[in-house]
Amino acid sequence: MICLVRAPWERDLLRYSADTLLMKKLTLLGALALFATSFGAQSPVTDDPKMVEALLKEVQAQQLVIADNQAKIDAKLAAVAEAIRVARIYGSRGGR
Repeated sequence: MICLVRAPWERDLLRYSADTLLMKKLTLLGALALFATSFGAQSPVTDDPKMVEALLKEVQAQQLVIADNQAKIDAKLAAVAEAIRVARIYGSRGGR
């Protein structure tokens, strides 16, 4: 059985219908603005296969550079983690 009677302290926690209506209007307005701006942000269709191939090679080169940079970051992070681990070991032996 569903109880439709709410305690007085629960009524203060519920949103008023005016607040809900305002939130719905703002959400709708934001969605419309996002939808309207998405039309201008789309890239034009290219039919030139040479251009597509050049762009594909450029993206692949960028991915290789990103992978190389990530490997360097991981190596430096491992070195820093090891230095912190050693520092903690020596710090714990300091006799605090």
